[in-house]
Amino acid sequence: MKVLILAALVTIVAAKSTYPAKTYKPSSYSAPAYEAPSYSAPAYEKPETYKAEPYSFSWDVKDEYYNDYAHSETSDGQIVTGSYRIELPDGRGQTVTYRADSNGYVADVKYDGEAKYPPPDYKPAAYSAPEYKASTYRVPAYKSPVYKSRARY
Repeated sequence: MKVLILAALVTIVAAKSTYPAKTYKPSSYSAPAYEAPSYSAPAYEKPETYKAEPYSFSWDVKDEYYNDYAHSETSDGQIVTGSYRIELPDGRGQTVTYRADSNGYVADVKYDGEAKYPPPDYKPAAYSAPEYKASTYRVPAYKSPVYKSRARY
């Protein structure tokens, strides 16, 4: 065995002396020359503008138990006026009346009713600890496998 290892080492040393390590010379090619990129300014089309048109809309939701809100708005093309109404969680109603024109947005906020904490129909839920039943799992009819330890070498 020792003779075999010695013969392998001698072969490797002999092969290295027969084939000298390659030496690489720098490339005789020059680096490619690139010109600086030139970009033209993107040509955007001017977006179309439309004359403001008069409009009017309104909608409302009335659900006896949960929701009561509405929104209405009108515009003559220059001035927008409108209002919206919502029911707050504390039982009050909030009405916002607004006006928007070239001078900005002005809103008038009013509240109806009195805040109630917590709401009158609120009742905290009573939770008890969960009860767990005994398992109905049956023991299988077959025997559990028995594993032997691995052989050691």
